Amino acid sequence: MRTLATVVAALAVLAAGLYLGGHPDRLPDPIRDVFVDESTDVQASAIDLIKDNYAKKVSDERLENGSIKGMVDSLNDRFSQYFTPKERKVFEQSIGGEFGGVGMVVVQNKRGLLVTGIYPSTPAAKAKIRPGDLITHVNRESIAGESSDLATARIKGKPGTSVTLTVRRGLKGKARVLRLKRAQITIPVAEGKLRRSGGEKLGVVSLATFSSGAHGQLETKIKNLIDRGAKGLVLDLRHNGGGLLNEAVLVSSIFVPDGVIVSTKGRKRPEQVLHATGGAIKRKPLVVLVDRATASASEITTAALRERLGAKVVGRRTFGKGVFGQVFNLPNDGAIDLTLGNYYTPKGHNLGGKGIRPDVRAEDNLRTPGDEALTRALEVLAGEVRRAPGG
Repeated sequence: MRTLATVVAALAVLAAGLYLGGHPDRLPDPIRDVFVDESTDVQASAIDLIKDNYAKKVSDERLENGSIKGMVDSLNDRFSQYFTPKERKVFEQSIGGEFGGVGMVVVQNKRGLLVTGIYPSTPAAKAKIRPGDLITHVNRESIAGESSDLATARIKGKPGTSVTLTVRRGLKGKARVLRLKRAQITIPVAEGKLRRSGGEKLGVVSLATFSSGAHGQLETKIKNLIDRGAKGLVLDLRHNGGGLLNEAVLVSSIFVPDGVIVSTKGRKRPEQVLHATGGAIKRKPLVVLVDRATASASEITTAALRERLGAKVVGRRTFGKGVFGQVFNLPNDGAIDLTLGNYYTPKGHNLGGKGIRPDVRAEDNLRTPGDEALTRALEVLAGEVRRAPGG
């Protein structure tokens, strides 16, 4: 009988606990102080207050999303972002193989997306969108303050479908509303070509992204150019917004034979020092070409080549993303892309907000068909070749 009474009492306590757990305001103060997180209690009370008293009916989903978004926004970190379940679905669909875009290279701006490059013969080129233009709305919805990942995901969609963009010519120009038909945009990960400058035969290799396997494609292009007589190389990282950290290490290792490439450290993440993997090509004079859209993994590689090999950097100051993050999925099917820590160059510099300043400044004239920045990079490289031993 005593055992039965004990079980009944335990069940009664459990039932009361379940009830009071959902109604923390009805717990006695001493018990509530022990078992209830005060911040959770305040949040729940605020949600209940709005639901019970606000002039208009508000869904639980909207209040939940607003609460999480407010927490992430309070971090005042442009690289940390909350994705609602709907936004997460849009983003995941946008990176599927069946989805297309309009052919722009963009960087995040507090007012939307700043266009830094246009691929020829694409919907964006045909609509006369130019570098320097600002995209403020997608399908007439503002993208101000959104991460570039989410904003670009809204622009993407199935080839043949349409998207409406609000575009300003420059940061203060008059707004234009353009309707573009999406297309499958195919951009080679790596490209290589031979050029001459100052009487020297030189190689130009461009890398579009640091996706999985990018280093192998780039290395193939580089070795082909060297076999064809290139005496030096321009690594073109313009419009390259980055990608995988391990690819940044592997790309850098094509040129850097050994030693530190990059280190990372966060408040809850122990320091990690990543070294060159070995197997570098025979050293050649090297110039790295960058612009304002050169970011993240591109900046890691640029800094490693400059600090470890003395490679000249030509172009414009890079984006300045000196942090790394991770996407955490939430029980509501949303997600938080959260900054976890900082990247550091081989010499211990963090590039956040500062970027990499070029040794030689060069910029394209958008009104001419030529590529003035690349021409300048080749001139600098030709000089490096002539100064090299045996040059």
